[in-house]
Amino acid sequence: MSDESTSTLLAELSPEAMGTFDAEGNYIPRTITEDDLGGAPLEDVMADTIVEFDDGDLVEGTVVKIDRDEVLLDIGFKSEGVIPARELSIRNDAHPEEIVSLGEHVEALVLQKEDKEGRLVLSKKRAQYERAWSTIEKLKEEDAMVSGPVIEVVKGGLIVDIGLRGFLPASLVELRRVRELQPYVGRTIEAKIIELDRNRNNVVLSRRAWLEEAQKEQRGDFLANLKPGERRRGTVSSVVNFGAFVDLGGMDGLVHVSELSWKHVDHPSSVVQVGDEIDVEVLDVDLDKERISLSLKATQADPWQQFADSHAVGQLVYGRITKLVPFGAFVQVGDGIEGLVHISEMAAHHVDLPEQVVSPGEELWVKIIDIDLQRRRISLSIKQAAEGGEVSEEYREAFGEHAYDAEGNYIGNYDYADAEFTPETEAQAAWADYVVENPGAAAANPDEATPVPTAPVAEAPVAPEAPAAEAPVAPEAAVEAPVAPEAAVEAPVVEAAPAEAVVEGTEQS
Repeated sequence: MSDESTSTLLAELSPEAMGTFDAEGNYIPRTITEDDLGGAPLEDVMADTIVEFDDGDLVEGTVVKIDRDEVLLDIGFKSEGVIPARELSIRNDAHPEEIVSLGEHVEALVLQKEDKEGRLVLSKKRAQYERAWSTIEKLKEEDAMVSGPVIEVVKGGLIVDIGLRGFLPASLVELRRVRELQPYVGRTIEAKIIELDRNRNNVVLSRRAWLEEAQKEQRGDFLANLKPGERRRGTVSSVVNFGAFVDLGGMDGLVHVSELSWKHVDHPSSVVQVGDEIDVEVLDVDLDKERISLSLKATQADPWQQFADSHAVGQLVYGRITKLVPFGAFVQVGDGIEGLVHISEMAAHHVDLPEQVVSPGEELWVKIIDIDLQRRRISLSIKQAAEGGEVSEEYREAFGEHAYDAEGNYIGNYDYADAEFTPETEAQAAWADYVVENPGAAAANPDEATPVPTAPVAEAPVAPEAPAAEAPVAPEAAVEAPVAPEAAVEAPVVEAAPAEAVVEGTEQS
């Protein structure tokens, strides 16, 4: 060894590294460690450094390893504790690296001090539950709000992380039910605790309750300014069996099924759909229950009033048999308007059953004998229609005075094909179509036409298969077409005439 190497080695072997010598030259080794046991046995000291705990206890430790399916936690025990991935978080399918990081100090609950493999099994999730439950119970007692992020969409609602899994039903997410819940994932929301069961680990939340409380003052002002009779525009927010809810801009009002239309409504969805913008009239405002009653039909014209304004007792109208009952037959004489022909008004002779005279779907002329607008009832007569009379305004283009000559003979000279005419009713349209398809049919064979001097506006030739109907001819008319034995007195029949005889069974042949 060279002198230079020896010098370097001696320099490194300092007294601190090698120890020292006393005055007599005796070697004194350097101190490796100090005796800080205070005289206590080493076994006792070692036992004091090991944490003692039982199943169900809360312990603290440091994350020392993170694997795909578990995390190792040093809690000062003889071996590290294992936290399975499923016990890391209340979030399902969360990756361990998203929950904890190396060196992080966390709290865990002891599930098993020693499993069959000799491992200490811990749960971070359940330790979080233990801490959270005491907080949640206190908030519930104080009727306070909780806050947390939405972490999952489940059947029927959302899961909110409030330290444990809080369930928020879909019906309680907003003031009205929402259909799409996925956009709420990741959002931090506030909610009220409405149900708490620690034994079942069940917490039910309501965001709607929080929203209602936040908007209570606004609702009071809104209701105070809403008056019956007002008309408002709103959006249909929900359709249910008994009606439709309409958002008026802050609060929902109900349009009961009976207020949706003047016609019969089988289901509200046949009238309105969610998202429709409609005008409604305020019927009632209940300040105590915060309920708003609305009407859609009140914003529409009353068809019964329209019918009463445009028709008079004694006029003839064309209708369709809709239903037979033991005491008569119902006849549709307008859009959503039905009248009753009592069995005594079906024919001049005695009628045992309505089926002897008419059948459902049959179209015929009837005479208005009474209009009760208040009770919404119209009384009709087939028997009196056979006597003739003035036709109602919507049929006058076809059966007015211009369709008869000076002697009262029907000449049917109204030309639908050439004239400018826009049908306003189904009956008018049917008549117009027939005449266009059968040119000259309206002007029936004049030799077979029947003079009716007493009713210059009401009678018209009739064809058995015509789509629309003519006014009936008075019983004393001169010439009649052959009829079946059970048929009543009919208007004179002309082949190719444009409309069907009005009433069968008004009088025995």
